[in-house]
Amino acid sequence: MSTPESKVTVNGSGKDIDLLKYSWKAQWITHPTESTLDYGVFLFRHVFSLKKEVDEFNVFVSADNRYRLFVNGERVCYGPSIGDTQHQRYETIDISHQLKVGENVIAAEVVNFGEYRSVSQVTYQTGFIFQADRDLDIDVNTGSADWRVIKNHAFSPVNITSEMMNAYYAAGPCDRIDDSKYPWGWSQLNFNDKNWLKPKSTTTEFAVGRGFLYGGAWHLVPRTIPFMEEKTEQFSEIIRVEGIEKNEGFLRNKASVIPANSKVKILIDQSYHTTGYPELTYSKGKNSEIKITYAEALLQDVSPNENVSDGNLNLVDLKGNRNDFEGKSIFGYYDILLPDGGENRFFKPLSRRTYRFIELEISTKEEALVLENYQGVFTGYPFKEKAKVETGNATLDKIWDAAWKTLRNSADEMYYDSYYENLQYIGDTKIASLISIYVSGDDRLMRKAIQQFDDSRLSEGLTQSRYPSNIVQIIPPFSLIWVDMIYDYFMYRNDPEFLRQFIPGIKSVIDWFAIRVDKTGMLTNLKWWNFTDWTIDFPSGIPQGADDGYSANIALQFVKTLENAQAVFSYFDLEYEVKNYQTLSNKIKKAVLEKCFDAKKGLIAETPDKTEFSQHTNILGILTDTFKVNVQEEVMHKILGDDTLFQATIYFKFYLFRALQKVGLGDKYFDLLDSWKGMIDNGMTTYGETDINPRSECHAWSSSPNFDYLHTVAGIYPREHSFKSVIIAPNLGKLNRLKAEFPHPQGMIKVNYVKKEDSIEAEILLPEGLKGEFQWKGKSKVLSAGKQKFSVN
Repeated sequence: MSTPESKVTVNGSGKDIDLLKYSWKAQWITHPTESTLDYGVFLFRHVFSLKKEVDEFNVFVSADNRYRLFVNGERVCYGPSIGDTQHQRYETIDISHQLKVGENVIAAEVVNFGEYRSVSQVTYQTGFIFQADRDLDIDVNTGSADWRVIKNHAFSPVNITSEMMNAYYAAGPCDRIDDSKYPWGWSQLNFNDKNWLKPKSTTTEFAVGRGFLYGGAWHLVPRTIPFMEEKTEQFSEIIRVEGIEKNEGFLRNKASVIPANSKVKILIDQSYHTTGYPELTYSKGKNSEIKITYAEALLQDVSPNENVSDGNLNLVDLKGNRNDFEGKSIFGYYDILLPDGGENRFFKPLSRRTYRFIELEISTKEEALVLENYQGVFTGYPFKEKAKVETGNATLDKIWDAAWKTLRNSADEMYYDSYYENLQYIGDTKIASLISIYVSGDDRLMRKAIQQFDDSRLSEGLTQSRYPSNIVQIIPPFSLIWVDMIYDYFMYRNDPEFLRQFIPGIKSVIDWFAIRVDKTGMLTNLKWWNFTDWTIDFPSGIPQGADDGYSANIALQFVKTLENAQAVFSYFDLEYEVKNYQTLSNKIKKAVLEKCFDAKKGLIAETPDKTEFSQHTNILGILTDTFKVNVQEEVMHKILGDDTLFQATIYFKFYLFRALQKVGLGDKYFDLLDSWKGMIDNGMTTYGETDINPRSECHAWSSSPNFDYLHTVAGIYPREHSFKSVIIAPNLGKLNRLKAEFPHPQGMIKVNYVKKEDSIEAEILLPEGLKGEFQWKGKSKVLSAGKQKFSVN
């Protein structure tokens, strides 16, 4: 079920208390005897009596690591919204609709993944807190009311490792459940909890909002994003069975029987990539075992002498066309269920699963197993697709749809990079957040990400490359991209107070790079992981010279950020920094040209030895105006036409298209979509991490067509900061017609183009109060609010 936004408050303030200024009335509680640091699933209950109906009953709830909250057996929310212990999110929710006169029960399942936790999980210890905003003659607050707790011994972790997945894996464990140990019905009012224990207060028993005088283990801050969308998805079909006749009844809420003493495999194809929490209902089958394996793609079978988990095989080469399943097997992470023979047993994973294919591998004993229903539950950030693009071209429409599915499947309580990692990386998030603005108009997840990356900054000044994270990883160019994200927000949203808080962080990032500019004017002595792109010509994604010499690429990334920071700081009248950044930017550009420009090729080399050249560095040369404006179109032609250059992969093509648009060659955009077309032709329904044989089948940074259809092709982008006015400069390329709608903060922008040989007819609707300029082939026209129709020759 999903919680309607109308029931949810995210400002964190109630009628009787200010949770951000004072100590909470409730206390953090935990199990009295079990380890508070190790893996465990803990169940909390509180039964109380309500004398009369209430119109409103706001409660505040949080947990470490995760919780699911139930009222009278109905799940009302889950959380907390992911953060760190210095920014421990709490949810505010009105539970009056679930309460009744008389006895009621509030129950919570709290999970601590312990040593197996995902890298994105920042934790202190097992803890749960629940508080009501007013008493109503009852006390339901943890620490004072009569709460009860047990450890649910049915659960144990299935530890998924990088060796098992044959790739870096950081997403946490799967679940093993022994039904015979499960306290079925524990969240219902009539459950007998007399043998449950009284919780104890945690080592930091008091609860406080962030900034409170005494501090605490968890610094509580309110949730700033809505609850996730949850939508039931019926599985498409069973594509292969072993040991039984094919029967899809349990996929359609009609029971299917797995006979006693059987070994059965059932391979399900959802037909598209998705993410969420699949739900399985089953009965009987005592002493059976159900193994549920999830995968984004099937793998071609290998010889018996080759083991897919021994680290010697490149699994991404074994996928082939995703729609072909003959001669292929499933390989992925998995859950294990051990039925106890009871009726209507129910399994929903403790954490998010990503998949297109699912295999049920079932072994029964003396009792048959009844599969009653199996369904997916898509779960993700509730983005709404407000933008529209009508190209009249079926292939281009498929590219748009797959890009939007890629973004949707990569966004939950934060932007995720892939199911292997479930981490929020800055490089991915910059692109994903722009798509969020362009397609949905919703900037709340972008705001949260910008804030979290600022929270991640370390003493030397850089942000972490990904955050939240319990393992520190630093990619210096990603710290630059974080500043670029702030510039993006500055251009698209009018919210100076939100931006002002990041001024110290911007300075600290720029200072880290600035002190590494030596007397040559180039950056040197860089450390950490200077990842830029996954092109095979950059070892580990690092441009030549970044670690042990001079890199024109990294130098120009710094220049681009310096110029973005100048725009933001100028708005805040920080002229001293603006002047210094401008001087430094010019110094670096001059040094790059003097040391790395090759006159024969007319391009900037990677390093001063001028032996290697990339698309990337020369794209940056255009974006920073290191190349003079009058030669940038010529340089762009060389970037596109010289296949000896190190080629940008699908990630860095986002910046390739920025340069293409900047030099006036946006009409070529549709000619450069082979990477996206190739993935669709190969049966993929989302876009992967790299152009060819991607590790992950769904990677947010590859969803850039959703941005470019609107920004490049429809040509809609800010004319000035805060999107106070708009530029509309279409690049239709091979299209003769295009309709598009874009969610500007003041209302929808709508465009309708008809292109003829040397002219274009445009019908444009701007929302009230918005002005702009139409540009086409060197000609311009003033735009005003309302509808206007005109031709430009």
